[in-house]
Amino acid sequence: MPRKTGELETDATEIRITVNRADDDKSICLNDEDRGVWGNKIEFILSCLSFAVGLGNIWRFPYLCYRNGGGAFLIPYFSMLCITGLPLFFFELSFGQYGQEGPITIWKAVPLFQGIGIGMFMIAFFIALYYNIIIAWAFFYLFSSFTAELPWQSCDHWWNTAACRRFDTKNCTANSGLMAPNGTCYLESDVSKEDWQLLNETSESMKLPADEYFHNFMLDISEGFHDDEGHTLQWRLCLCLILSWVVVFCGLFKGVTSMGKAVYFTALFPYAVLIILFARAVTLPGYLDGIAFYITPEWGKLLTARVWADAAMQIFFSLGPCWGGLITLASYNKFNNNCLRDAIFIGVANCATSFFSGFVIFGIVGFMAFELGVPVKEVAAQGAGLAFVAYPEAVARLPISPLWSILFFVMLLTLGLGSQFTIVQTVITCLVDVFGLRRHYKTMCCVVCTVGCILGLAMCTRHGMFILQLLDNYSGTYSALMIGCLELIAIMWVYGVDNFMDDVKSMLGGYPTGYYYWRFVWTYLTPASVFNILLFTFIDYSPSSYSNYQFPLWADILGWCISFSCIAAVPVRAIWLILGKSGPIKARIQQLCRPAHDWGPAGRKHTDDTTLNAIDSKTPLANDEELYEMERESPYLTRVSEEWEDEEDDGLHMKVPSRTKV
Repeated sequence: MPRKTGELETDATEIRITVNRADDDKSICLNDEDRGVWGNKIEFILSCLSFAVGLGNIWRFPYLCYRNGGGAFLIPYFSMLCITGLPLFFFELSFGQYGQEGPITIWKAVPLFQGIGIGMFMIAFFIALYYNIIIAWAFFYLFSSFTAELPWQSCDHWWNTAACRRFDTKNCTANSGLMAPNGTCYLESDVSKEDWQLLNETSESMKLPADEYFHNFMLDISEGFHDDEGHTLQWRLCLCLILSWVVVFCGLFKGVTSMGKAVYFTALFPYAVLIILFARAVTLPGYLDGIAFYITPEWGKLLTARVWADAAMQIFFSLGPCWGGLITLASYNKFNNNCLRDAIFIGVANCATSFFSGFVIFGIVGFMAFELGVPVKEVAAQGAGLAFVAYPEAVARLPISPLWSILFFVMLLTLGLGSQFTIVQTVITCLVDVFGLRRHYKTMCCVVCTVGCILGLAMCTRHGMFILQLLDNYSGTYSALMIGCLELIAIMWVYGVDNFMDDVKSMLGGYPTGYYYWRFVWTYLTPASVFNILLFTFIDYSPSSYSNYQFPLWADILGWCISFSCIAAVPVRAIWLILGKSGPIKARIQQLCRPAHDWGPAGRKHTDDTTLNAIDSKTPLANDEELYEMERESPYLTRVSEEWEDEEDDGLHMKVPSRTKV
């Protein structure tokens, strides 16, 4: 009996139903649960800001600024922001937001280059291991600050040596003299030439109390990898490391829901502390000397290539592209979020934070130089030397020193945790997306944090500082730069810059402002810039060392293995995928260079008909590898033979007509 139908409208509701069959053709994979989304726009902005504004803004940028021409350094710095930093930042936010996948699975865009995502995952994992050690150090110093007198304030402790500077040398050095270990001040005219040379050597070997607290007490650092007793665990550091991983787990165990709440504190509190420390620093003697040393421009240095290379490297590593973090954060965005506006705001805010922090850090370093009676350049430092030696020594000389120490190390903690949340979230997201474990997210979060803590214990030994330096030198430098080049080449030259611009257009509702600028920098200028950074990094390479200790050859070889293992994932995965296909090699490669049929956000998958707004499901409605389609003008189901690029997916594609009453 014929079925009555109503009058059909011209527009149709389109439904695509995709079926993934298990190997036994019996198991059915139901709809994946919602991947999660940011609670609001502010949470995403603060997460990106917390990731970008990290320890490097505090302990590296001010040092680079004074070393490379003071205020003049801002010219190459902001130039490299426009050429390298901002384009990469906007690119990864756009890529992640459109694909709505983790760094590995998002390479459905160009399956041949899926190894780039695996490399990002490995980089993030290595960085997460040693980054939490620095957070553990900050916890250690924070707990040590809850005393009436800071433990690094004097040389009267069991960990201090004869080299500890027990006397204030200010008056002696102000008169061009040198102080002996017994506290006697000698002028050059008072002693023989040989004795004066000996006093110079003794003076150079003297150490600040904060230096000995850091190396002799907290680290109990060994003589080197050759030291057989260097494998001893430092139980205090172990407890701090466990605490740091517990905090990371608590911030991530509910995914972006809990992370979005945590970043309100980790992103905003450092600014409050910086303002408080700035207000205190401007009242200290010697403050202006430190600031003058920080920003006095030396225009001649702009003619040296090294300055521009430093600016490019600082921008690159400060914003954190190519680690997978930005792709991960953006993948939880709503599809129509204005990622261009976000990229510009975060990029500028990151640079402004770096510049402002220099006034705080060098103001206090200037005070320390005044207290010691030495030039500012003799106490200017970067990295761990600034955060755990120079600055603690400076606050120890302030009234109510424990208060300022607590504020500073809480600031370091929030800066470190803000970045660490995103790095670890990247690792978890990769594993959850690849293995389809969204229902077991909390379990995976616990596993990642537990494994990271166990492996990190190696850096809580007396060898720990050397292992950390090795990971810092190799895990996120050369590999990240090479990944940056490859991802731009893959998307702009293989996927197609026009296709990518159309993807951005579909999200923003129009092409981004500066359309031709973005096309040019993404296609030519930024890849060339990242390649030049890589080239300068290789040219500037020197074997690993720490203080006066030179690492053995095997340690550097291990470091290079860590670095190149991240890059090796790209060709290894490509070869694996090619071997898994059938047909001529050229045809296999061409097939893997085309987007997978399920590339793109839910409801906007790439098909031959780009106007379709498909809805994916896992309902089993087909038994073979063919596509079914119902035309708008016909109520009947007609069969259209069309083979998907992925032979493992079956699908039923119907255009269901909307009906009105008869």
